[in-house]
Amino acid sequence: MMLSGPALRERFQALDDFLLAHQALWRPRPFRHRRLPWEERHPELAAWLRRRTLAEAETAHGQPEQLDAPEPFPQLAARAHELASLGELPSRDILLPEARFASDVPGRKWQQIQAFSRHLRFATEPRHWLDWCSGKGHLGHLLAWQTGETTCLEHDPALVEAGRQLAQRRKVAARHLQQDVLAADAILQVRAEHTPVALHACGDLHVRLLQLASRAGCRQLAVAPCCYNRTSTPRYQPLSIAARASQLTLDRDDLSLPLSETVTAGTRVRQQRDTSMARRLAFDLLQRELRSEDAYLPTPSLPSTWLHKDFHTYCRDLAALKDLPTPPERDWAALEAQGWQRLAEVRNLELLRALFRRPLELWLLLDRALYLEERGYQVRLGRFCAHQLSPRNLLLLAERP
Repeated sequence: MMLSGPALRERFQALDDFLLAHQALWRPRPFRHRRLPWEERHPELAAWLRRRTLAEAETAHGQPEQLDAPEPFPQLAARAHELASLGELPSRDILLPEARFASDVPGRKWQQIQAFSRHLRFATEPRHWLDWCSGKGHLGHLLAWQTGETTCLEHDPALVEAGRQLAQRRKVAARHLQQDVLAADAILQVRAEHTPVALHACGDLHVRLLQLASRAGCRQLAVAPCCYNRTSTPRYQPLSIAARASQLTLDRDDLSLPLSETVTAGTRVRQQRDTSMARRLAFDLLQRELRSEDAYLPTPSLPSTWLHKDFHTYCRDLAALKDLPTPPERDWAALEAQGWQRLAEVRNLELLRALFRRPLELWLLLDRALYLEERGYQVRLGRFCAHQLSPRNLLLLAERP
């Protein structure tokens, strides 16, 4: 079932208790630690996870709760599933344009847009949509085609111009404006008669919408958040009274946990990602030796061309980039193999953290829901599309009576 009314606060408190009680399990990142603090307390589970292969970790990635692992894994999985359970929001019948309308939209994105629009059920039919961080305005155009008109706000001037041309071709009532929604003058673009919508607006961008829409007196809004870690502050700034009262503090690493699941990457992308991570983990072993310090050393994001280097050159160039001594000769193949072994261990150890992905995401969404409740909105929270279509499939609907 979806969440609304008193259930919002009740679920938030239960999630808050759960996350606080088990933060020693989900905060440490296996990628950064050769041994995790919780392994001493749960040696049987740690040994079981470390024995598993990379392929087994990949298979369990999307549904870690189904693993037949030693305690306390099953108990935690059951509780996490219970707390993160959320039903689909009621849908509505919608008209869809001819296929050529969406000829410029990737198929998966168009399916997400249709699913989002299908769940925009309000007591009063919106007449003027406000497409927040609209890109080319595909969502806003569909809503304008179905009913009313749309104002599309976008920071990138190239996307603004492309959106204007698309609106003319699609023959929809859409106005495209260049606007930095984080700027002080963004409030001038938000009016009480608008119904703001944001599909996968990142971090500060969707938070800004909640703040400005409630301040401007918008009667309705719909937000499907994404990328909670894209924020200007190093620590999470709670929005609601309940979240501000919580003892749970989150940094950007914590906020990235809900985003650690992938369901859409192709084989080539996955292979490239795995090779990059295996090499980084092998270099991590090397840098600990070079620095004579058993501690993680952050490394910058590297161009994909670095993966075309032989492993020996990769390590020497990365050491130079980090101002480390030139690595002495060694068995480079053996070191690279250690990186792949560590990758298998890391991926399997991450399955324990993965149990807390959805609970933490729902905690963050409920903070937003309670914030809007405090500002006079009736709020509903639920799913708008299948998990396979997008892991970020939760939609927050708010309406002032």
